[in-house]
Amino acid sequence: MFDKQQRKFKRSARLISVLSKYGFKDLIARMGKKPEENAAQTDEIISKGTVYERIRLVLEELGPTFVKLGQAFSNREDLLPPELIQELQKLQDRVETVDLNVTEILENEFNISVRDYFSEINAKPLATASIAQVYQATLITGEKVIIKIKKPNVQSIIEDDLLLIKDLVKLISTYSEMAAKLNLKQAIATFEKSLLEEVSLVNERNNIRQFALNFKQNKETYVPIVYEEFSNNNVLCMEFIDGIKVTDKTELLAYSIDPVTISEWGLRLFVSQILDYGFFHADPHAGNILVKKDGRVVFIDFGAVGKIQPNDKEILESMIVAFVAKNSHKIVRNLKKMAVSYDIPDEKRFENDVNEVLQFVHSNSLREIDTQIIINKMKDVLKDNQLYMPDYFYLLFKGISLIEGVGRTINPDLDVVKSLQPYTKKIISQKVNPKKFLKTGMQKLMTFSDNLDEIPQELRSVLQKLDDNKFTISSEIKNIEKTNNLIKSSIVNLILAMIFGANIIATAVVFASESGPRIGELPVVAILGLLLSAILAVILLLRISRK
Repeated sequence: MFDKQQRKFKRSARLISVLSKYGFKDLIARMGKKPEENAAQTDEIISKGTVYERIRLVLEELGPTFVKLGQAFSNREDLLPPELIQELQKLQDRVETVDLNVTEILENEFNISVRDYFSEINAKPLATASIAQVYQATLITGEKVIIKIKKPNVQSIIEDDLLLIKDLVKLISTYSEMAAKLNLKQAIATFEKSLLEEVSLVNERNNIRQFALNFKQNKETYVPIVYEEFSNNNVLCMEFIDGIKVTDKTELLAYSIDPVTISEWGLRLFVSQILDYGFFHADPHAGNILVKKDGRVVFIDFGAVGKIQPNDKEILESMIVAFVAKNSHKIVRNLKKMAVSYDIPDEKRFENDVNEVLQFVHSNSLREIDTQIIINKMKDVLKDNQLYMPDYFYLLFKGISLIEGVGRTINPDLDVVKSLQPYTKKIISQKVNPKKFLKTGMQKLMTFSDNLDEIPQELRSVLQKLDDNKFTISSEIKNIEKTNNLIKSSIVNLILAMIFGANIIATAVVFASESGPRIGELPVVAILGLLLSAILAVILLLRISRK
């Protein structure tokens, strides 16, 4: 405990020193601290830049956790001003290579003699990142592998930095009304969860397993093998992929691999991750996509992934169908369903804003449209109408932009919207499928049944209040007779609608079965069911139109 407090004190002192150096003395004063004396001489020079430039410089100097924080917020136009977003997009990781004794680490972590399992380990890192370093090695059985090793103390450094970040956000939210409204605490909580998942190599191993399970039957992609016996929370050992960088057209052509095909496969695989599984690579830039010599696409580095809940996935599917159908009203409705919170000042304006984006997309040649422009327009709509979406939504924006950029590098004619069309057809066919219809109908019926079960309890509560003389009604009803007639009519309409719905479900079930007399390919009972549904629909329409 004392060691943890001591670490936090040192990081706090470092934070105060850097803030003072870049001219943020007011913030330090509000923290109840004194600016560092040694920063006073440089403060006047460094504070000449804009406040947003100096924020970027502070993040870079404070190290990897703060740089990742800036990078995570560099696509949050809904939270931050455009000038700060531009600066955050310039953030680059300043990664230093650390000397690690790979043999010693492996022997300590797995209680083995390395020479019994590895014939060679390259002491020079193949790649270095802020959290881990990657080394190439060869197993005694001849397979080439990579060994990803977490840097020493990186876990404790990140945990200490996260505590400091949360303290800063609490301070800023207290003194800034605008920051309090932006709900930065929630955004930081999302960042913390994502970063702690990324620093866990067990989590990355599980992500690879899930991806392999999802695409085990897919012939367009390949998932590297994980060597479980040499993997834990600090070490990840997996198959070395001797692949071609996805944007290297010359190398692709040298192996008779068509870049156009690869661009289409890569985009299709990413869309499949989203719409088929709700589990997608959160950072699909060119460095994280390789192509094997046989043409299969390989995604690597699964430290960060996006996960979509089943209910949200269905909403996303409906939104894509509405996008293709140019139905702005349905898109608005689905956005509101998906949003964590919203405070829309003008519903009509919101729908008009969405409609403008749709008109822009559908009035231009699809091959000429820059997906990033569409994404930026949509982000502006969300910001202007105060919709705060779940964190995966922004990861989707980032992922689509990255994968489209990779695809267009090797195939300038790549058509993103066209790639969505097979999925749109698949979604529509699933929605009209009798089995799907029956399943949805049953789910709604169960929900209705659950609500029905709650009615007696609510009714008992009302009766108890009546019995105790605690029930009061305050109301003013005009035109009571007309109101009664309207209520009666509404009840009849509701009963007819329920019969209509039940009949549709029953008809769908009969269609799906192969029993009973038939006229041609159609069951007789199903035909009668359709006729009854049509009659009920006409009756309902006549009753509604008359009122």
